[in-house]
Amino acid sequence: MAGKGDVISAIADQAGISKKEASAAFDAFVGYISDSCQRGERCAIPGLGSFSISHRKAREGRNPRTNEKINIPASKNVRFKAGKDLRELVNRKGGKSGRK
Repeated sequence: MAGKGDVISAIADQAGISKKEASAAFDAFVGYISDSCQRGERCAIPGLGSFSISHRKAREGRNPRTNEKINIPASKNVRFKAGKDLRELVNRKGGKSGRK
């Protein structure tokens, strides 16, 4: 699994920029997505996919250790839906499977 440093190095290499510039670009990109989600807006990234907020209703659950009933409060969740280009790339036959 790639870490932030690996992503920044890849951005710097592919874009021909310094790691400092790549780090600033990465942070700005993540900030854009985070800000959009905080405002409850759908954030579409062409070629990648879209991020959106889904709402979970409050529900009753059980503690698996004690089998005691617990109330799980309503919450918001960030969802990612891969775009057509990314799905096709991942599902391309004869390509890389993503496994090592």
